[in-house]
Amino acid sequence: MTVVLPDSSEDSAARRVERELRKAIITLEIQPGASLSEKELADRYGVSRQPVREALINLGKAGLVGIQPRRGTFVVKISLDLMRQARFVRESLEVAVVRRACVSFDPAVRQRIDGILDRQADLAAEQSHYAFQREDEAFHAALSEGAGFPTAWETLETIKAHMDRVCHLTLPLPETLPKLVGEHRRIVDAIDCHDADRAEVALKVHLDGILKALPKIRDQFGFLFA
Repeated sequence: MTVVLPDSSEDSAARRVERELRKAIITLEIQPGASLSEKELADRYGVSRQPVREALINLGKAGLVGIQPRRGTFVVKISLDLMRQARFVRESLEVAVVRRACVSFDPAVRQRIDGILDRQADLAAEQSHYAFQREDEAFHAALSEGAGFPTAWETLETIKAHMDRVCHLTLPLPETLPKLVGEHRRIVDAIDCHDADRAEVALKVHLDGILKALPKIRDQFGFLFA
């Protein structure tokens, strides 16, 4: 019989710090290039320095944090190369997801997606960017879950962080949120019609938006990019 041991408090604290710090980096609450102090982070999250150190090491492996002997620890600036690689991997996985979804999709999850889309429409009208981003995550996670492959979205969590920071720069543009809602609805419409080719095209159009917005974003926020 396998016994699953509970997480040690130190392990749990490290994961919590990593999760919260990742969120702060992705939402640009902590901007690219910012220095990171173990002591300040420990005070911020109410933990000792050891779990902070572990969290920073893991975020370093994900390419979000740099640790250099003389320069110290800092948030890595946005890399266009890593962003494009992340988009490539995400498209490859999500195309497979939506094509599978056109063959078989969990009805309960499909019903839940209607609620997600309705909330997205309301948040787009209010221009509530951060809340919209949470619903965007919920939408894509639901696509994977409904298609029967929830781990597909979980697999993307680390690498897509390099896209997410650019996404957060595009969300405040007035046209972005309503456009994303429309793109989400077109993906779902194709799934409802069991049209895998149309679903794939709709998804690719959706993911292409970040590339189209990139020149304008980089001109405006060049100091955030490597």
